[in-house]
Amino acid sequence: MKRTLLTCLLVLGLAISAFSQAKKPTIMVVPSDLWCNRNGYMMEFDNQGTRVKIPDYKRALQENAELLQVISKINELMADRGFPLKNLESSLKSLSGESAEDAMLNSKSGAEVGETPIDKLKKIAKADIWMQLTWTINQTGPKRSITFNLQGLDAYTDKQIAGASGTGQPSFSAELPVLLEESVLANLDNFNAQLQRHFDDLFANGREITLRIKKFDSFNGDLETEFAGEELGKHIEDWVSDNTVQHRFSTADATENMMLFEQVRIPLYDANNRPVDARGWARDLQRMLKDRYRVDSKLMTKGLGQASIVVGEK
Repeated sequence: MKRTLLTCLLVLGLAISAFSQAKKPTIMVVPSDLWCNRNGYMMEFDNQGTRVKIPDYKRALQENAELLQVISKINELMADRGFPLKNLESSLKSLSGESAEDAMLNSKSGAEVGETPIDKLKKIAKADIWMQLTWTINQTGPKRSITFNLQGLDAYTDKQIAGASGTGQPSFSAELPVLLEESVLANLDNFNAQLQRHFDDLFANGREITLRIKKFDSFNGDLETEFAGEELGKHIEDWVSDNTVQHRFSTADATENMMLFEQVRIPLYDANNRPVDARGWARDLQRMLKDRYRVDSKLMTKGLGQASIVVGEK
């Protein structure tokens, strides 16, 4: 009996230890697009001839003291519950220091892969889950309350994995952090429980990532070019099937120039029991393309959850 109990405790201890070593998704609080647009914190950029509006987080943080207070309070509440968050302001400062960002994305011949400013922020911030927050201050006579909407979004699979919303009780308090805490507290534990279920699912069924395959225009061929009797895209799809947990993935799109794999479940650990993320997993695909078919490629990642391989050059 004692031996059985000791064995059970040992197995449980190993499981807890293994889970603690896994690379958990990182979390960051950002104001929603709606809040940024409503308060005039948007900027435009040219995306291949199309003008696109995106949130201007940097200017919002520099000019809006309320935003800093709200992010600070959410960070505090989440940390108290065992979910320490990455800081948006610090990540933006890191982004400013990456002056050679665009140059790093060029191939040796000068071919480019476009990225939006938000893509670059995500790459530097390494935030895999974005807590997107919208709030409105309601005024009823001398009392104020906050209506909020909080969404936990997977930045790389575009899935909402947690959510909370509500309106706090009217209060005479004039302090925004106090109003926010009063309105959020009643819903935050359920939000965190949804986050924890998502983490538990990763542990049980593998980490879900997105894989994109592209080609440089300098590549002498495309994904329909045959290598060893099969199209290159077919070789890639077969490799993805062989290297996912229970062959779980979906080919969301495929043309001669690109492929998009979604709901790709990769193992948490490799053969040496080391944690696996999208970069480490996709590097094996990159190596296979080089070793078997002499196809060079460039590997890029955004956080733990998204990898892009551009074939043709490094």
